[in-house]
Amino acid sequence: MSSHAHYIDGEWTGGASGEEFESVDPATRETLGSFPQGTPEDVSRAVAAAADAFDSWRERSYIDRAEHLWDVFHELRDRHDELGEVVTRECGKEISEGRADVTEAWHMVEWAAGNARHPHGDIVPSEIAAKDSYMRRKPRGVVGCITPWNFPVAIPFWHMAVALVEGNTVVWKPAEQTPWCGHVVAEMMADAGIPDGVFNLVQGYGDAGNAIVEDDRVDTVLFTGSAEVGHSVADKIGGQSGRSACCEMGGKNAIVVTDTADLDIAVHAAVMSSFKTTGQRCVSSERLIVHEDVYDEFKSRFVDVAQSVRVGDPLDEETFMGPVVDREQVEKFHRYNDLARSEGAEVLVDRADLPETMLPDGYDEGFWVGPFVYEMEYDPDARCLTEEVFGPHVALIEYSGGIERAVEMHNAVDYGLAGAVIAEDYRQINYYRDRAEVGLAYGNLPCIGAEVQLPFGGVKKSGVGAPHAREVIEAVTDRTAWTLNNDEDIEMAQGLSADITTDGE
Repeated sequence: MSSHAHYIDGEWTGGASGEEFESVDPATRETLGSFPQGTPEDVSRAVAAAADAFDSWRERSYIDRAEHLWDVFHELRDRHDELGEVVTRECGKEISEGRADVTEAWHMVEWAAGNARHPHGDIVPSEIAAKDSYMRRKPRGVVGCITPWNFPVAIPFWHMAVALVEGNTVVWKPAEQTPWCGHVVAEMMADAGIPDGVFNLVQGYGDAGNAIVEDDRVDTVLFTGSAEVGHSVADKIGGQSGRSACCEMGGKNAIVVTDTADLDIAVHAAVMSSFKTTGQRCVSSERLIVHEDVYDEFKSRFVDVAQSVRVGDPLDEETFMGPVVDREQVEKFHRYNDLARSEGAEVLVDRADLPETMLPDGYDEGFWVGPFVYEMEYDPDARCLTEEVFGPHVALIEYSGGIERAVEMHNAVDYGLAGAVIAEDYRQINYYRDRAEVGLAYGNLPCIGAEVQLPFGGVKKSGVGAPHAREVIEAVTDRTAWTLNNDEDIEMAQGLSADITTDGE
């Protein structure tokens, strides 16, 4: 078993406490490595290093800063298969998803580094002909990045690639479930020659993440994770002048299947949305809202797939669903399945407890669950229909009437992250587009699979801002409106007199 370290101020270093924690393969419970358990003292050292490095880093050009990221881009591509397997072994998602995680990371780095050579700022005409007006962006300073385990390579680069190219320095705390992936990313940053203190990694649990949030030298916090933690981060930083938080959180996402839907597309989209990553995406669909005219056929076809979708070794190319990430996720999944039953659900598929005979040899100790599918009368107060489970827990809900009723049911949750409409009527699609309360919307597609050039974030309790691509630039920079007078006289806008009058002769 290998031991690892924090990366602070350009050096691999142990933690202040000397305590370590282990990374565990969720498919086998094999120990993958041990990692230092970060403390507030470790975070403070990392933040101090980042603060000290900021002035010299910001003085470099966009293009110079981006050159380091291009090295990371090439390493991500060159090590695609190797790193995809690391992702799969540590967080449990099947191998094509592990590789896609790495692909998304290099797409994000490519976008951020390429943006260094694109136009920046906006020319804004002044009403005074002799004035030039434009907007410039300046880096905010130290950016704290707190990222989740389900996309342990891609999401860190959502946050960090843009933050670094824009001239900020970074202190990063990856999820405690995927520290090996975090270590590999830090190795890439070190290999790319990023100057000491510009990038810092602190491993550990929530107390390390909280120390980043509590440190007022951290100018911006970028967070992706649970709604409970994200709201705490936003509340804590929102009341502090000069600091900001950009938080992308969870959802209780839905797919609307209208009476005009192509059911081949509908079933395919629903299965992908509900069961990819074993339902452990913030954009996974846990509600399928289906019109009465197509409900019975959709239900029959969806249930057939849910009964047979392949769960198994995530390194096997034929596997569709791997394990969930840890015992806590298994227990939460079962609690919500029991809650659904108590709230009146009729269970259609119950593969929650997979028999050992369905698992490969040597995998019986893993954190395994299968699809749990049920139907029930719509009840806007039912907890199983309104609270996020983060697993393959899926409700079928029948509706009658027009698209207006479907969207009303769709929106009747506290969250607003992702959703989809499956319809052949463009009026239904456009109604959903305009009225669905989501940050990510799809037509005749699964509600997963966002591309890096689009903002990724939600509304309502699903988020504050979008820590991704173009939108994250807003979070990690301050905008200055600059006006320059080219005349020898001063002329003011709005007709304001520039004459100075005085008393006396």
